[in-house]
Amino acid sequence: MDLTTALAGLDDHPWATLSHAYGCAEDLPDLLRALAGSEDEAAEGALSELYGSILHQGTVYSASVEAVPYLARIAAAGRRTADVLCLLGGLAESEDEWQVPEGAVRAAVAAQLSLLIPLLADPDETIRLTAAWAVGHTRDGGAAPGALWGRRAAEEDPDVAAELLVALGRVDLSAAAEEARALLGEETPVPLRLAAVLVCLRNEERWEAVHHTAVLGLLPARELTVDRYSIHHEELLHTVVDTLLERDTDADREAALDLLEAALGDPRPEVQAEALWAADHACHISRGAPARLLPALAPLAAQDTAASLLAKLGPLAAEAVPVLLDLAGRPEDAAADQALAALVRIDPRRAAPLLARALERRPRARHAAGDSRAPAFPFDRELLAAVRARLAVDGLENNETADLVHLLRRWGPRAVAGLPELCAVLPHFPHAASAVAAVVAGGPPEARERAAEALRAAGGPLQVARAHYDVTGEPDLLLAAATERLAAPRERAEVAQAAADLGPAAAGLLPALLAAVSEDPEPTAPQLDADIATARAVWQIDGDAEEAVRILASVLDRTAGSRLWARWTVIRALRVAASLGAAGQDLILRLEALLDDPQKAAGAARALLDIVDPDTVELDRLARAALHSVETGADVTGGCEVLHALGAAARDTDLHRYVGDLVERDGRIVTSGLAYEIIGEDERLRALLAELR
Repeated sequence: MDLTTALAGLDDHPWATLSHAYGCAEDLPDLLRALAGSEDEAAEGALSELYGSILHQGTVYSASVEAVPYLARIAAAGRRTADVLCLLGGLAESEDEWQVPEGAVRAAVAAQLSLLIPLLADPDETIRLTAAWAVGHTRDGGAAPGALWGRRAAEEDPDVAAELLVALGRVDLSAAAEEARALLGEETPVPLRLAAVLVCLRNEERWEAVHHTAVLGLLPARELTVDRYSIHHEELLHTVVDTLLERDTDADREAALDLLEAALGDPRPEVQAEALWAADHACHISRGAPARLLPALAPLAAQDTAASLLAKLGPLAAEAVPVLLDLAGRPEDAAADQALAALVRIDPRRAAPLLARALERRPRARHAAGDSRAPAFPFDRELLAAVRARLAVDGLENNETADLVHLLRRWGPRAVAGLPELCAVLPHFPHAASAVAAVVAGGPPEARERAAEALRAAGGPLQVARAHYDVTGEPDLLLAAATERLAAPRERAEVAQAAADLGPAAAGLLPALLAAVSEDPEPTAPQLDADIATARAVWQIDGDAEEAVRILASVLDRTAGSRLWARWTVIRALRVAASLGAAGQDLILRLEALLDDPQKAAGAARALLDIVDPDTVELDRLARAALHSVETGADVTGGCEVLHALGAAARDTDLHRYVGDLVERDGRIVTSGLAYEIIGEDERLRALLAELR
């Protein structure tokens, strides 16, 4: 096919009526023409632009459908054929479709099989390989299977043969699986054996010793590249373990963990590295994985990945404490620091004296102990002395100062001896203000006076003024700081929060705050957050529920139907709505409408519990909405806490059995979040739900 035919009608196509990731698709003719052109640099740039626009991070669009015929003809014309086939395969693979009928892009690629199938026999092995990839992803049950089987019989290159087998697993699975079972032996070339494992896995057949042996025989598999172009491509061991655990049967779970145990016990470092990566994933999705894998993980604790995983397990990794204690007590090295960091999260009381003796040399462990998101590190007098000595050193970096300050803040009054050091760092590290207030809370008058003096001298930042108010109860400094920042749009939310904390003393700030409330129909998140804070200020300062409700209603109306970006903004609004109690009655219809949105249902249910008369609230509906948030993973924490708040009401519904299933099942209900919090949060919420049984 010549280029004239390949690009026929390109300029006449209604591209301006189509869209891609960056909006109007009227730029596609120039990109497709450049892709087909003779200038390599321009063609490479066009290919990159096409990936970014019609297959953006795996998402396809209306323009993707219309670009497919031109791409297929460009490939058939011999212009950058392998690259274009790879793009076509990616388009067919995608299931993330934006405003196009389901499967429309894949169908468009399948419609071009008459151009793609001949490329399976191209003299260039890379073209044959990418053609197999693209044809397989059409999932076509008509012409594709026969063409792929025909090429599979003739193909001599093991890499291409492997890609053909994987492709057949997508269009003719049962026959491909039958062939794959005969290719699992060690006499089969490695790429083809890898493909055979993947096809057997896709076929969901019972995992047996032959599969187990085949996978172990392929390790280390990091450099193996069957199915290499998939956006979902993962290492072999990770893929197998994930698939088996997702099947959620006892037999498959045992098979996955048996495989991991064997791989973790392999003496080769490369195999251990792949096994640790897969084990980390297993522990994040399977509640039973940690206990089963700990005996194999503990001996590897000197490896960074293993120590990191043990830290993520927290108290569940108690069995590894003796190994970690030995490693953490060794001379200065990274392994000792990482081991102590893990120990901080697993057994903090055993870690405290070790950290006290080597605080300067253990930055990872220090950061773990000072992590403001982790459970509070237990108070230790020796560690307090070490923290004070370290804070007194000139020229500390802000990160280290922050870790040490957080430790003192979370210890509260027990750390009052550290007040001089906190006051000393306050002028150049204002974030220490909250720690100053925390350590003198309920303390002797002389300590509070010293803290107040230091905070007043530091002045300036709102956080310092707020701490001064917390210590003294005197509003002048905080009121002055808030007034000074009224005209700064970026600080409006913080000013409104300060005004709410001050209550009636901040009445003079209300006119300016109310005047700044946004009426923009498409507001930004900071604008909405400032409006929410203003609603709280109105309520706290003069109890004007009508105005607070008006502002919150506007926020909820302008975020109705919004995508995920507004989730936390809405949840913050719902928290303020809940604080209104019965005075928030006019928000009830808006809150009830949110019960169908799993992202916001838990927050809405919590607010309704506080607003609606207990005798009239539909407890069963709130329980179902909260449970939906949990089971979809949309708001697991919020949903669990609502179910717990409902207490007997949740137990009295037919949801009781399902709550029991959430507690007993192997799959975790918390599967996303910060790396060191996911497993611990899942265990916490599991215990919370168990109390409802």
